Amino acid sequence: MLKAANKKREEDIRKDTDKLFQLASELKAAVDKTNENVLSLDVIRKADEVEKLAKQVKEKMKQNIGPNPRLEPLPMPVGPVPRPPQ
Repeated sequence: MLKAANKKREEDIRKDTDKLFQLASELKAAVDKTNENVLSLDVIRKADEVEKLAKQVKEKMKQNIGPNPRLEPLPMPVGPVPRPPQ
């Protein structure tokens, strides 16, 4: 059950990132059509949509369904730490 839920979340993230890429491409195309004196409402709406979807993707990536994975500490280096040349 948990594995299926995590798989579904991963699929949702992939779909959302594909959509995010499409929206970002559309936003760039719309910005490229404007000049320094004109910024259309469409560009502003697209930017808001990109921002909203990016936040949703970020939140989905933070979610973990099921028990928290066990995080192992990073191994400590053995011996002297190399210093950058001066």
